[in-house]
Amino acid sequence: MTCAELLIRLLRDTYAVDTIFGIPGVHTVELYRGLEGGSQKASGDGKGSGIRHVTPRHEQGAGFMADGYARTTGKPGVCFIITGPGMTNIATAMGQALADSIPMLVISSVNRTDTLGRGQGRLHELPSQQQLMAGVSRFSHTLLDADALPEVMARAFTVFEGARPGPVHIEIPIDLFNAPVTPPRHWQRCHLAKAAPSPEALDQACQWLEQAERPLVLLGGGCVTAPEAARQLVEALDAPTVTTVNAKGLLGRHHPLDLGPNASFPPVRDMARQADVVLALGTEIGETDYDVVFDDGFALGGRLIRVDIDAEQLARNHQADLAMVADAGLTLVALAERFQNRHLSRGGEARTKAALTALNLANDPAFAAYVPLFDTLQEVLPEAVLVGDSCATVYAGNHLVSQPHPRRYFNSASGYGTLGYGLPAAMGACIGRPDLPVVALVGDGGVMFTLTELACAVEEQLPVIILLWHNQGYEEIRRYMDNAGVTRLGVDIQAPDFQMLAAGFGCSATRVGDPEGLARAITHRPVNGPLLIEIDAAAWNEAVAI
Repeated sequence: MTCAELLIRLLRDTYAVDTIFGIPGVHTVELYRGLEGGSQKASGDGKGSGIRHVTPRHEQGAGFMADGYARTTGKPGVCFIITGPGMTNIATAMGQALADSIPMLVISSVNRTDTLGRGQGRLHELPSQQQLMAGVSRFSHTLLDADALPEVMARAFTVFEGARPGPVHIEIPIDLFNAPVTPPRHWQRCHLAKAAPSPEALDQACQWLEQAERPLVLLGGGCVTAPEAARQLVEALDAPTVTTVNAKGLLGRHHPLDLGPNASFPPVRDMARQADVVLALGTEIGETDYDVVFDDGFALGGRLIRVDIDAEQLARNHQADLAMVADAGLTLVALAERFQNRHLSRGGEARTKAALTALNLANDPAFAAYVPLFDTLQEVLPEAVLVGDSCATVYAGNHLVSQPHPRRYFNSASGYGTLGYGLPAAMGACIGRPDLPVVALVGDGGVMFTLTELACAVEEQLPVIILLWHNQGYEEIRRYMDNAGVTRLGVDIQAPDFQMLAAGFGCSATRVGDPEGLARAITHRPVNGPLLIEIDAAAWNEAVAI
C-alpha cells in the first residue's frame, strides 16, 4: 500500500469522510488514485472509494464549500489542494474558518523532500509553505515519514473533536505519495470524551446564578451541539439571552428570552451593564458579535462566569470571575440538569420584551427594506438554511432573522469578513444537508469574487437559491466613505448582466423587484440545479415604499 492509498482508506474507513472538495493538479494526481466512483454522488456499487469528489473552479471556493459543509453537518470539511498557488488561494477560506472555529482538513502536496527550502525555482515552490499556512490553521504539519500518516491524521481529528476546532493543514511531499507504508494494525477511530466542567466550578456557578437578580446569558457558536439544554437552562434561570450569529436558532424561533445577536445596540448594552451575573458559553465575546458599531461600548457590570474549550480564550476580551475550560455543550447539559424542574422568576421574559420593543428593529429605517424580504423567505421556505456573504441583506438579516434550529444561518460578516463566501459556502451546505432548501444571500459586488462557482453548482445539480441583492456596487463602503467625508472612489463599480452570465453557465435565472415576485420565483424554482434570483434594490425599495 502507498501513502496516498492509505490516506484514502483512513479518510473513508476510519474517519467516515464522504465528500472531498478539490481541484486536481500535477502535484496531486496520486491522491486521486482510488477515488474512482466518487464523482457526483458517493458510489454504492462497491467500486472505487465511495467518497464524493466535488470540483470547484477555484481553491478559495473549495475552502468555502468545505466550510459550509462543516457548519451544516458538524463534520470536518475536507479539501485536496495543490502546492503553492492552490494553498495561497485557499488561505482566505482557511482564515474565515479559523475565525469561526470551523473544522476543516486541508490535505496538500508540497515539493519533493530533498528540495524543500532550497529555493531552486521548482514548480509551485514557496520558501516555506508550512510556515505560511500555520498562520491560518490550528496546526500545519509536513509529513516526512509516510508511516507517520495515521498518527498525524489522528492528531487532526483530535483537534476537531476535543479542542477548539478550526482548519488543520497536512502537506505531503510529492515523492512520499507512492512511498510504501505498513498499514496500521488497528483502524479504529479514537473517540474522545470532551472536556467536562469541574464539579466545584459548577457548584460555584450554580450558586451565583441562583442568587442573581438580573442574570444575563451569552451563547456563542460553541453551544450549537446542545439546543435542548440551552433552552432548558435559560428558561429555568428566566434569563434574557444573547445568541450570537453563529448561535442563531439555538433557542428556537422567536423564543421569548432570545435577544438575538443585538449586543451592539443600547437596550441590550444597558442590560449587560445592569446584569449582576453574566454566564457566557462558547463565545469569544468579540467585536463582530458584540460591537459591530466599533465603539468598544459593550461592557459587563456584574460577575462573569465564562466557559470555553480554549483556555487562552478565557483571558481575552473580558476577564472572568469564574472560568471553566470545558466543552460548552457539555456544560449546558450539566447546568440544565442542576436546574431541572426549577423556574427562578426574575422577570426575564418581560425584560427581553422591553429590550426588543425598544430596539424596534422591524421599524428601523435601516432595516425596513429587508423586513418583507425575510418575511417572504420565512413564509415560503420556513426550514431553509440561509448562508450569507458580506452584503446588505446579511447585515440586516443578522438582526432580523429568527431560525427554528441551529446550523441554519451563518455568514462571513460575523467573523473574518471576507467577500465571496456566500455562494460556495451555500453549495457546501447544500451538499451537507440535501434534505433542506439552501439560500445564498449575496450582493452584486461580493458575488463577483466567486461567481465562477455557478459552473460547479450546475455540474453538481445543486438546487441552491442565489438571492442576489443588486444595489450597483459596494454600498456599505460608499456609506462609510460618505460618513467619513471621503470622496467616493472605487465603489461605484460596473456590474455585469447577471441574467446573461447565469445563462452562460447553464443556471436558471430571473429578476424580481417586489416580495410577490420573489415568492413566485422561489415557489417555481428548479429541483435539479441552482436558481439565481436578482433583486433590483431600487425597484424593491420603491415597491415596499421605502
